Amino acid sequence: MTVTYPLDKLRAEVAFIAYHLHWSLAEILELPHRERVQWVGQVSNINKAILESER
Repeated sequence: MTVTYPLDKLRAEVAFIAYHLHWSLAEILELPHRERVQWVGQVSNINKAILESER
């Protein structure tokens, strides 16, 4: 049995990374799933820290 990652979640991750890091689609899709999710988390943490510092 092959388990696939939901396409809507993959698209959201790709869009998020592309928007914030300006990486190409090919670069993002070459990342293993786990690493891609870690990048999303790191960028999210940076965004949260910026927003909190502006309060």
